[in-house]
Amino acid sequence: MCRLILAPMATLSHEAFRMAVEEFGGADEYFTEMIHAPSLITMGPYEKYYLLDGPVPEKIVWQLTGTNAESLADAARIVAEKDGIGIDLNMGCSAPQIYKTGAGISWMLKPVSETSRMVSAVKKVLDEYQDKSGIHKRLSVKCRLGADDFKDDDFFSFCDMLVDNGVECITLHPRTIKEKLRGLPRYEYAERLAQRHPGIDVYVNGEIKDVQSAKRAVEKVPHAKGLMVARMAAQKPWIFAQLRHGLDGSGPDSLTVDAKKLALDFIQDIQERQPKEFYRTRIQRFFSYYCDNFSFGHYFKMQLLNYHSIEECVEKINSYFEKCPDDMFIKVY
Repeated sequence: MCRLILAPMATLSHEAFRMAVEEFGGADEYFTEMIHAPSLITMGPYEKYYLLDGPVPEKIVWQLTGTNAESLADAARIVAEKDGIGIDLNMGCSAPQIYKTGAGISWMLKPVSETSRMVSAVKKVLDEYQDKSGIHKRLSVKCRLGADDFKDDDFFSFCDMLVDNGVECITLHPRTIKEKLRGLPRYEYAERLAQRHPGIDVYVNGEIKDVQSAKRAVEKVPHAKGLMVARMAAQKPWIFAQLRHGLDGSGPDSLTVDAKKLALDFIQDIQERQPKEFYRTRIQRFFSYYCDNFSFGHYFKMQLLNYHSIEECVEKINSYFEKCPDDMFIKVY
């Protein structure tokens, strides 16, 4: 069976959220939220929170974002010393505030020689770490198809360059820079990539949100080594258990989620593992998805998006389930 991967998501793929996912058996790999290389190098007041690696450090993939080879290589030296599977280079983020600075998908649009130099610089850091420690750390890249007018030859030539520079795993979200979430991903490109480079792992990302869609992705990309799940993991932190059960019958015979406990545990973990300055964005982002599970989800969501204190947030959660006891337990399968 394919590995099941938690996607890197800003304000979501942090330690407190990973704890919620791991409670149900978890993912095989946890990509961190984007770590801004220049900020990490200067070790500002919040960077230590991006370096938290719980609850299972051995499953962590550190995703770095940045605009130049030097800062990404310097950041790689920092995270290479941490536990985990390896380093991922963000070449797929198409948010304007990211790619217009020269980060994210911009690396697919720059001169290939510039991107090649950056990848080579990061790979050199990992090779030096392996020579020193005897521990191999994987280099991976998460990317898209490129610009809206991309050409097949250019895309596959770009991936050839990545592999030539030591990239061992490519996660492909097979949409272009402006397609965002419109339409189904073009999974055929992931399959072609996997067949072109059988020596690396190809993970597929995009529209994997339940057993049916996961089976469709596996059917379209039979040579994929991993399925990456993004937003649906926030709505349903138990989705990896659900996928395992639906795809190969593994895991518990049945699964029922205590929805209230999960919500309150998440709030507690946020307080213990995030700075106060991050509480609001992390809580709002999680509950904007999680509340879609419930009968009066829109009302519940609005209550939690507009809270004024942690105490009020907890009160609103308790109040909702007192009024809607039938939503307390979710029968997954």
